[in-house]
Amino acid sequence: MNTSKYLPAMDRFGYKITARLTDAAECLPYDVSERLRAARVRAVDQRKWVLLQSASEVFSHTSAGSATAGHGNSHTAWWNRLGMAGLLLILVVGLIAINVIQDELGARELAEIDTAILTDDLPPAAYVDPGFAQFLKLGNRHGAVTPN
Repeated sequence: MNTSKYLPAMDRFGYKITARLTDAAECLPYDVSERLRAARVRAVDQRKWVLLQSASEVFSHTSAGSATAGHGNSHTAWWNRLGMAGLLLILVVGLIAINVIQDELGARELAEIDTAILTDDLPPAAYVDPGFAQFLKLGNRHGAVTPN
């Protein structure tokens, strides 16, 4: 399927020029092709520098130290500050929610442990007795089953 008929006229023209230049570049002497390569590298570096400059203009720093997008439009700066405050509020609410959820999960785990200890056949004092801990360690070596 020939896709060239679906391309806009300017794209087809650009592809034709590129093909012609590529064919002609193969016939150039080595020194000319190296100068062209060096010029291409400089042009790409210059383009990167221009893009960096334009990006730094978009995010200019004010004297107060806050970054505002744009070129000083007070209406845009106000919306940017409101957006930043909204994002900061969302972040704080998220951190508080994570803290509450972690506290709740910790409390549930402790409640499950307390329930298991209180409903077990052994008294709770047995778990803090150092001799009982030693008994459990020795019992595991002799094939004894430890209580859950």
